[in-house]
Amino acid sequence: MKKIAVIMGSDSDLPVVSKAIDVLKEFDVPYEVHVYSAHRTPVQAREFSLNARANGFGAIIAAAGKAAHLAGAIAANTTLPVIGIPVKSSTLDGLDALLSTVQMPSGIPVATVAIDGAANAALLALQILSVEDASLAEKLDKKRFDASEAVLEKDKNISENY
Repeated sequence: MKKIAVIMGSDSDLPVVSKAIDVLKEFDVPYEVHVYSAHRTPVQAREFSLNARANGFGAIIAAAGKAAHLAGAIAANTTLPVIGIPVKSSTLDGLDALLSTVQMPSGIPVATVAIDGAANAALLALQILSVEDASLAEKLDKKRFDASEAVLEKDKNISENY
């Protein structure tokens, strides 16, 4: 099974990124977590990106706040799917990070989830890997089914009480 890389621009992003890590653990998918900055460690970020496919990765999740160039910098150096997580900061409530992550030039796509949407980033990465992994696809189907059942149970309880 391919690995998923989870990269954050700063260790201060860990409280957000940990939600992605939790999802990857839940699905028992191999992953690596790194701190690389598009601005402070551009050489290392580029080196990781250039070698990610050869090192067994199938998708990369990149989380950053403020200028949030990390996902784009990663995507510029690999053709693996890159999923950006814009991280909320005190500056503009994450809108700056969202726009920096989603507004990529033609030819360098970055899939972008909601501000602080780490769980969805992990689920999207898993869906990408599930294209060629039937057992992972089954696990994702089960998670969706369980979520549906939970909502229907809540509906039943509300309907009975009101």
